[in-house]
Amino acid sequence: MAKLKSAEYNVRRSIARLPKLRRQKLLTLWKEVYGREAPTAIRRELLIPFLAYRIQERTIGGLKRSTRAELSRISRALDKGLDTAEASPCPRMKPGTRIIRPWKGRSIEVSVTESGFDYRGAKYRSLSQIAREITGTRWSGPAFFGLNRARQKRGSSNV
Repeated sequence: MAKLKSAEYNVRRSIARLPKLRRQKLLTLWKEVYGREAPTAIRRELLIPFLAYRIQERTIGGLKRSTRAELSRISRALDKGLDTAEASPCPRMKPGTRIIRPWKGRSIEVSVTESGFDYRGAKYRSLSQIAREITGTRWSGPAFFGLNRARQKRGSSNV
């Protein structure tokens, strides 16, 4: 534990000094931490946060494997031309979870499955597909089912 605290202190100290360094020193540091030259014409304002992240990553650790996988999934979805609502991560829901929403006097119930969602006995890959089925218009599934509001509430308590 003491070793980790010492490493965190050194990382903070290293990052805090980055804005004081001249561009040439930042470029030298880039080569040290990335093992290659910095992209040509990269602005100083971008060098600093990239270097700060890399210093932290090398000392304390980088993104979790699940986070990297989720970012890759979003990137692939965007490459396929899906809109950002479909590409954005939905809160993780365990299979068996039921999502219930009132709509025009009736109760809409969706079950989370291993491979997606079940609505009225039909299988769907996304909540957005179900929302379109119900409303006949393009909807963000997480927004239609109120999941964005739940995520925003959770996120605001962490700030």
